[in-house]
Amino acid sequence: MAEEEDLSANLLSEGMKHTKGDFVAPDGICWISVLSCLLLACSYVGSLYVWRSDLPRDHPAVIKRRFTSVLIVSALSPLFVWAWRECTGVRTGSSLLALMGIRFEGLIPAIILPLLLTMVLFLGPLIQLAMDCPWSFIDGIRVAFDPWFWMLCLSDMRWLRNQVVAPLTEELVFRACMLPMLVPCAGPFTAIFTCPLFFGVAHFHHVIELLRFRQGTLSGIFLSAVFQFSYTAVFGAYTAFIFIRTGHLIGPVLCHSFCNYMGFPAISTALEHPHRLTVLSSYLLGVFLFFLFLFPFTDPSFYGLPTPVCTLTSSLSSLCLS
Repeated sequence: MAEEEDLSANLLSEGMKHTKGDFVAPDGICWISVLSCLLLACSYVGSLYVWRSDLPRDHPAVIKRRFTSVLIVSALSPLFVWAWRECTGVRTGSSLLALMGIRFEGLIPAIILPLLLTMVLFLGPLIQLAMDCPWSFIDGIRVAFDPWFWMLCLSDMRWLRNQVVAPLTEELVFRACMLPMLVPCAGPFTAIFTCPLFFGVAHFHHVIELLRFRQGTLSGIFLSAVFQFSYTAVFGAYTAFIFIRTGHLIGPVLCHSFCNYMGFPAISTALEHPHRLTVLSSYLLGVFLFFLFLFPFTDPSFYGLPTPVCTLTSSLSSLCLS
């Protein structure tokens, strides 16, 4: 009995907190986690500015250079999680890749359900787009299966950035790498709202370019930055929620790509639409159905219960349960 008491005293003096399973979270982990996330965010944004150029961000030459640097940082980002795990001594039964949402279990539902849920949220804009589109439904299907259409898209640097590279690298860095470092410190619920702060702040670098090329007034640029921070923070919380509930990276990536394609809903245009009642009703219906299906479509039982990132907590949060 005396030996057990001495062992407990030693563990307490070392600042260790034992939890269920083989997970151990040391005191001071929050500082290490936050600093690691901050360093990772700075590395990602900083990689965009290693190239000196007087050209705007949408110029193909600038996009190609930034592809190179941001893909290198993204490829190295798992090393941040590995170094964090080695530094903190956190251990779980899941592999590093599984913690980052790269796994096969539940892959098919992870591809379909989160994207479908996001499309439900955008029901209003989709209905509005369908009404205003000059193509028929059959024409749209033909274009979607036309290889020349996709070859044209892949040759467009801005399309590649917005639909492929940005969603993949941002979700890898700001969700797959940061959430495993934040969850042991803050828990799943708080991590969902903490992680997007890094994501939102990381988008403030657009202000530098707007000021540099004098694209608007100072007050207009500031308001644009505040709006973009708010929008990206809310979106980041949503994809963080999907990542924690599904334990997969692919879902947030596809949702990110879809939202980049759709853009922010054109509510002002909807208010002036000839079929305003139908369009606005579809907006409201989409929001209602989104909240109705939010938890059923992200039920962890579809993706393997519990999801790997949820094993980094002392007790399973309700977010991690079906």
